[in-house]
Amino acid sequence: MPNKIANKKVICEVLSEHARVDKDVVVLCSDSRGSASLTPFFEEFPKQSVEVGIAEQDLVGIAAGLAACGKKSFAVSPASFLSTRSYEQCKIDCAYSDTNVKLIGISGGVSYGALGMSHHSAQDIAAMSAIPNMRVYLPSDRFQTRKLVEALLQDDKCAYVRVGRNAVEDVYTEDDCPFEMDKATLVRDGSDVLLVACGEMVRPAVDAAELLEKDGVSAAVLDMYCVKPLDREAIVRQARKAKAVVSIEEHAPFGGLGSMVAQVVGEECPRTCVTMSLPDAPVITGTSREVFDYYGLNGEGIARRAKEALGK
Repeated sequence: MPNKIANKKVICEVLSEHARVDKDVVVLCSDSRGSASLTPFFEEFPKQSVEVGIAEQDLVGIAAGLAACGKKSFAVSPASFLSTRSYEQCKIDCAYSDTNVKLIGISGGVSYGALGMSHHSAQDIAAMSAIPNMRVYLPSDRFQTRKLVEALLQDDKCAYVRVGRNAVEDVYTEDDCPFEMDKATLVRDGSDVLLVACGEMVRPAVDAAELLEKDGVSAAVLDMYCVKPLDREAIVRQARKAKAVVSIEEHAPFGGLGSMVAQVVGEECPRTCVTMSLPDAPVITGTSREVFDYYGLNGEGIARRAKEALGK
């Protein structure tokens, strides 16, 4: 059975579970409670919910103010707006002021499909990672999302989390979801090529590894859900075993996961390094799956690029 539970719905479930016993948990939205699947939270916890309307700068500023008063603030808004319109507040009110605000960017990447470049967030990894003291996470499926949010509820540092709009195919299972905060997860081991992916690109990377295996190519898959802090040790450890490294991300080709991986590999263990991403241009119109297929961000496309990197 294909998964029908979106990561954003899991976020609502976890926050609701904790809000029942912790009155310091507060959720803020920018006219986005419906699209964020947070309507149940707002209905159950009206005194722990804040709707600011379409005012992303106010959203982050108010969340930071509540955090300064001891609250555990979760500011939820479309990633395309949260990472651009409120960038100054994310930088100063959250990171520089060291406040306990978790910025949840929903419908990230190209989730909004036909709405085009104005609603796509293909720059948020680069932008948010460039802010000192800001952590950046892209969970790959519903099970990892749950573990990440539960971990974030236990600390008092700011973070940016990007999730997509729709349900994605599972990478893990409820009983088998290895998770260590700020440590990448090795989904598959391999010795020919290393595939490093984050967010919704992890599942296609696993698909690619399975296809490569049929052709006699051993591919490791590293789930880099923690883009910042980047797990350099995991990258180096796996890259040293491989002949080539391929990074895959739903992001522009500059300043994202690919740039970070290439920097680490270049410094620590030079070898062929390929970055797969969205183009440096407005993407085509279509659903996420259609966009991914068009640009080769699927199992077949990743496997093909991996073979090219290996010279096969």
